[in-house]
Amino acid sequence: KILSIESRTGEYFTMRKKIKMIGMDLDGTLLNSQKELTPYSRKILERASRQGIVILPATGRPISGLPEELLELRGLRYALTANGARLVDLKENHTLYERLVPHEVVGKLLDIFYKYDTLLEVYFDGVGYAQRRALERVGEFLPQKPMADYILATRRPVESVRKKYEETQKDSDKVQAIFCRKEEQDMAEREVKKSNLEVELTGSLGNNIEVNVRNVNKGECLLYLGRLLGISRDEIMAFGDGGNDVSMIRAAGIGVAMENSIPEAKEAADIIAPSNDEDGVARVIERYVTG
Repeated sequence: KILSIESRTGEYFTMRKKIKMIGMDLDGTLLNSQKELTPYSRKILERASRQGIVILPATGRPISGLPEELLELRGLRYALTANGARLVDLKENHTLYERLVPHEVVGKLLDIFYKYDTLLEVYFDGVGYAQRRALERVGEFLPQKPMADYILATRRPVESVRKKYEETQKDSDKVQAIFCRKEEQDMAEREVKKSNLEVELTGSLGNNIEVNVRNVNKGECLLYLGRLLGISRDEIMAFGDGGNDVSMIRAAGIGVAMENSIPEAKEAADIIAPSNDEDGVARVIERYVTG
């Protein structure tokens, strides 16, 4: 199939290979502002799956944070989680790829983030743990109720994140800190960067810092699965809206940013889709991929 696609600059480019894999962020991209997968989007994704296209959720969420309506999609097999730190075969319940933050590095990150007023999370084995007292104040950190509800529904509350870290004695998928105050976020980010830790910093909410081990990102993990399945870069389409999606948008043969994306994601993209509240992912897939 040959597709001629108009980019945001008004130029046209042609893809000479059929799309065989579609990676898509969830929050702000596939899911609408109420954190819902609409019936139309579900229909288009299942149509793509029936045509043999690999549908890949590609999210900063832990595996335990994937919504049930997504997991119930017919044909869904793989999930890219924690910004690419963990790639899971859902059918076999098996981790295909993981690149985790070393235990000692997690401790140093906690030393930094504990200085600030944060909703602090550590992911172990695909599960997110957050301090109970911060979760009780979730509305201060996340004023948008759907996101706050998602956090409350998917995080396991602990009395102390540091104690959980010390007891677990494991490497972490990801460390995340959500801030009330922008100045504290900026201070913490500068401190992490000055620490010379081998880590990668991104964000997806505007007031958060997501920390993975260096060179872990959605783009690298997306291409890894492509190689595993014999799918070339040119045969991959990827959708995103946030800072943690930029690497994936750039890595894919066709990178798509949502209309509601941050400027960096739009700059990285080949084309701009309608917003997540307009079923932008499904509309682009139906127009350019599945017919």
